[in-house]
Amino acid sequence: MKKYVVLLTVIIFTTSFSKKPVTWVAIGDSITYLNDHANETGNRVKKGYLTRVTEKLSNVHYINQGHNGWTSVRIATEIENLGIVKADVYSIFLGTNDWWGGRPIGTLTDYINNTGTGTIYGSFRIIINKLRSLNSEAKIILITPLQRADFVYINNSRNNAFGSYKEKNNQSLSQVADAIGQIANHEHFTLIDLYNKSGITLKNMVKFKHLKDPKTGQYKNYKYPDYIDIPFNPETDEYPYPVESIDMTYDGLHPSDKGNKIIAKMVVKAMK
Repeated sequence: MKKYVVLLTVIIFTTSFSKKPVTWVAIGDSITYLNDHANETGNRVKKGYLTRVTEKLSNVHYINQGHNGWTSVRIATEIENLGIVKADVYSIFLGTNDWWGGRPIGTLTDYINNTGTGTIYGSFRIIINKLRSLNSEAKIILITPLQRADFVYINNSRNNAFGSYKEKNNQSLSQVADAIGQIANHEHFTLIDLYNKSGITLKNMVKFKHLKDPKTGQYKNYKYPDYIDIPFNPETDEYPYPVESIDMTYDGLHPSDKGNKIIAKMVVKAMK
């Protein structure tokens, strides 16, 4: 009988704890921002990763602090003006725009010594200091950037960028992911390593890229890595990612419903 009483007590305690309301502030760039702006995806995304997480964890309420196109450097610079509130959990999902913008990664010493916004490491220190000032007991989750194929913005093809298969300003996106991992390890934070462990890779970002064959002028569907050296002219060419090309992303960078589902699953696991 005593055994059953103990078991019942554990069940009641676990159930009560799991239903405790949790406020989650998600800091990020466009991938986070688009959760609440599906119209800006050409309505190709039905549910972002934030919504999917809270559907699985009904006691979690998210506050979206995603900023379209922002870097960790800009978040750090504007940190006092963003209205970030006290929360139980904070996630930081940044880095891809820093890489594309050529922001110096720096070293862990920049993080430890709080050297400022000159590097990604220093910028993360400013952001994390702010979160700790709001709630020193809060859980902080760091999320590495995803790998990325060639990006072409669905609403303006002139906004495009090559993928993470090559360096930008002598830095690889994998180095940015490694830096975020180092910070998580140094601080004993939970790390969600999307770059290396999500299964979202250059091969399945999109099924193909719809481009003109340079020899014939006729459109062809090129898979990765065949599309890398095929030119794209945003002034004259068709949008290279028709609906049929959607796989883990819908535009080479931003997650589709399929991609958001994977991200959400990893976030849920971390939060549990």
